Amino acid sequence: MAHIRTIAQMGHPILRQISASIADLENPAMVSLGADLLETARHANGVGLAAPQVFESLRMIVIASRPSVRYPHAPELPPVLMINPELLWVSDEQDAGWEGCLSIPGLRGLVTRHIRTGVSYITVDGKRRESEYHGFPARVFQHEFDHLQGKLFIDRLESLNDLVTEQEYQRRLLEKP
Repeated sequence: MAHIRTIAQMGHPILRQISASIADLENPAMVSLGADLLETARHANGVGLAAPQVFESLRMIVIASRPSVRYPHAPELPPVLMINPELLWVSDEQDAGWEGCLSIPGLRGLVTRHIRTGVSYITVDGKRRESEYHGFPARVFQHEFDHLQGKLFIDRLESLNDLVTEQEYQRRLLEKP
């Protein structure tokens, strides 16, 4: 049974560590961690979550794009659990977009990311997969992949002027036509 885990908050050292690869995919603890990541992301209205955010310095992420209070325009995609994900390639084309993080509640930042990404990962049943992401899901992958490198979205801000409170972000969202 999946458990909702506590999410590490900015300032906790685990968020700045480089995560370890997962060697034993059949370890029941890894299966439980995957289920917990999915459930915790869903419960927190997240569109993604990385193992370091639940105090596990391991290379596992979930991408779970769907419309929510936090991201009302997110596309609906089935959640994907990725073990030992790798970034294979990125597009030259980039785009700036607003990001938040469950580990940095109350703040949003305007972050430039690649529009398309090619990724490789291992599924929970041990199969190697390759996928291509475009737009918002590509942004989510890059954000979660950064967590495995000990990076937060605030590290990618071009200026502190690109950092706003959640309340200001929501006000700006409502202003858009």
